[in-house]
Amino acid sequence: MTNRQPTPAAGRPSGPRAERAATPRFGVNYTPSQGWFHHWLDFDLDAVRADLDSVAALGLDHVRVFPLWPLFQPNRTLIRPRALDQLGALVDAAGERGLDVAVDGLQGHLSSFDFLPAWTRTWHRRNLFTDPAVLDGQSVYLRTLAAALADRPNFLGMTLGNEINQFSGDPHPDPDRATPDQAESWLRRMLAACEAGAPGRLHLHAAYDAAWYLDDHPFTPAHAARLGAVTAVHSWVFNGTAQRYGADSVAVGQHAAYLVELSKAWAEDPRRPVWLQEVGAPAPHIAPERAAEFTRTTVAAALDCPDLWGITWWCSHDVDRSLADFPELEYSLGLLTTDRHVKPAGRALAEAVAEARAARPGPAARSTALVVDLPDDAAKRSACGPGGPYFEAFMRLAADGARPAVVLAARADDPAYLAARGITELVALDAPGADRPGRP
Repeated sequence: MTNRQPTPAAGRPSGPRAERAATPRFGVNYTPSQGWFHHWLDFDLDAVRADLDSVAALGLDHVRVFPLWPLFQPNRTLIRPRALDQLGALVDAAGERGLDVAVDGLQGHLSSFDFLPAWTRTWHRRNLFTDPAVLDGQSVYLRTLAAALADRPNFLGMTLGNEINQFSGDPHPDPDRATPDQAESWLRRMLAACEAGAPGRLHLHAAYDAAWYLDDHPFTPAHAARLGAVTAVHSWVFNGTAQRYGADSVAVGQHAAYLVELSKAWAEDPRRPVWLQEVGAPAPHIAPERAAEFTRTTVAAALDCPDLWGITWWCSHDVDRSLADFPELEYSLGLLTTDRHVKPAGRALAEAVAEARAARPGPAARSTALVVDLPDDAAKRSACGPGGPYFEAFMRLAADGARPAVVLAARADDPAYLAARGITELVALDAPGADRPGRP
């Protein structure tokens, strides 16, 4: 298929490295309307084009796509050329519709299902993060995927995999355990493989919120905020936030913004961009009739965070109910139905995108910061999760209109760092008002 220069979507920054553009990027995680991610087995480019047409009609500027690792690399030394061609065709089709494309590599884990190649499981059981042969296979695969797309102008870059940190420990039923040092070594090697395949693109890694909230998890906040081109956060209020505080609470409406700001505490670059790479309205935690309002509230809160690279909603299309065994909430997360009809949340996101592109300037600095007294490894980071004292103090400040940022205690006496972030007031956890009784 001819590789054509993408037509820029209205109002979006051009080029994959536009990390600090005045207007954040707006996109969606692409879930094919026909066959879900199993569509790679029966790849239908016409169906993909129709899906991408429905995405572009919402005014979005990018998609995040998910090759299934076992289908693309079924043997450690076999990366299927036809699968690479199909991925390239999808990227080209997106470009023809003004959509840039971010590609996840090691899939890995999607919507409660694990997709791991047979050469890592059962009779060939080897640790995903430490086994030398597996590391070799993974790095060659990521480099090959990136290189196959490197000359396409609408290719943003690689994410190592979707929430692959969930394989590294509890609560996964069959974990590939790793230490924080081993996790960091794995991340550095895999990011280097992506860079070798497609130099200068936006290569990163993405963790589910165990990295921020789960004590002793081997993938740490410092890994998330210091390795890769941008920090990625995935915000899901079914993690206890909606259950504890209620769907209409400040905590639910601010959860995505909280993760964006929490991530900045561990970043060495005070202006490091943060990508809200997954966020969605899961039923029944967010009732279907409330999905549009949740979307508007969440997007508005995230856009009030300086240095936001972009927002990528989960997901584009619903999961067809003819497919069995998904958790109930996974079926209805789409902005569009399986017939490509726009749902209320899709309309709400499209309206929010149009409003954001018309608005100038971007958000002011968050001048008040809540001090988080945790070390770099944040071993006991559950204090930052739903129900934890840091989480609740942040939400009380947000409810009072303070627009809080988050700063590590180790940086609280660094005037140059605070000035770079625009912080003029520090609030300790035990300050009056920060820990007063009441629920966010």
